[in-house]
Amino acid sequence: MKKTIGLALSLATGTLLYGQTRAQNAEAAQITALQRQIAGMQHQFDALDKTIDDLTWSQRLGDATLVDKVIITGPPPAVIKNPTGQGAKNPVRFSAYVFIPSKIDPAKKYPLLVLPHGGVHSNFNTAYAHIIKELTAQEYVVIAPDYRGSTGYGQGFYQLIDYGGLEVEDTKSCRDYMLDNYDFIDKKRVGILGWSHGGMITLLNLFNHPSDYAVGYAGVPVSDLIARMGYKGQSYRDAYSADYHIGKSADQNVEEYRKRSPAWNAEKLQTPLLIHTNTNDEDVNVLEVEHLIKSLKAEGKKFEYEIYKEAPGGHTFNRIDSYGAKESRMKIYDFLAQYLKPNKKFKDVKALIEASYFPKSSK
Repeated sequence: MKKTIGLALSLATGTLLYGQTRAQNAEAAQITALQRQIAGMQHQFDALDKTIDDLTWSQRLGDATLVDKVIITGPPPAVIKNPTGQGAKNPVRFSAYVFIPSKIDPAKKYPLLVLPHGGVHSNFNTAYAHIIKELTAQEYVVIAPDYRGSTGYGQGFYQLIDYGGLEVEDTKSCRDYMLDNYDFIDKKRVGILGWSHGGMITLLNLFNHPSDYAVGYAGVPVSDLIARMGYKGQSYRDAYSADYHIGKSADQNVEEYRKRSPAWNAEKLQTPLLIHTNTNDEDVNVLEVEHLIKSLKAEGKKFEYEIYKEAPGGHTFNRIDSYGAKESRMKIYDFLAQYLKPNKKFKDVKALIEASYFPKSSK
């Protein structure tokens, strides 16, 4: 009898545990499906937001600047899941914004600036409108890529991200596109500038293609991915080790993270460079940029830099609208002008304000 009761209890317990396991697995599957659905909805919202933002460019820039959105190509994807699939190895298509001063003379030559946006996953948007106005007022032509991995173009494009890799080549493709298609661009007066992740792309473009740029500016640039993985949270690290991203963590593949870190490639610099960083940066720790600066000095490189002390605005200190931010941008424009010779260089901050914030008064 005892054996029978024990057997019955064992069977009942096993059945109960099996049922609980099935229920837990079903619940986990439902949660995973819901997470995928939410992610899909987020990409749809990003696409809608992108469409709306695109519609406001002309309103933000006014008549002083012509804006166009073009589609160009970069290298094939870094990760190809099905190499034998139709078109799997095709060059990646991506969008870029072209900004041209409306009153230029096509018979003359003008300098070009390439402006990659920041963010691990972000896009170029009208938050840069005041900077575009300031640049085109000096008669710079500007191209700004939404390189692979940018938001607003669907999940597939989002997962093409190649941080510190082929996104750098997408940005270089923009420079080449402009020289191929606009005769009024002076190929000897091409510069590149960017902030944060865009600053990192700027640095890697200068390192990888030194003969293609006359000058560069890197603001609060991501500089050392190994250090960055150390002070960021686990969810941030997980994004980089995702199978569609770098695929491994920094401790699993140190060399891959070094390859994508400007501070570990300082020996490659050959181009005039200005770097800005801020001690109260809440995104890119100043220690990252200080490592870059020390590495460049150790290699005997000539460059300029400024470490701002507790500048208001933190990570965005010289992209906001404060007077101090405008003074900092004026330093950037003065540095770029030494090498790119824009036709209408700003004389002072007052001229910058008139161009960006009161464009009608500068006519």
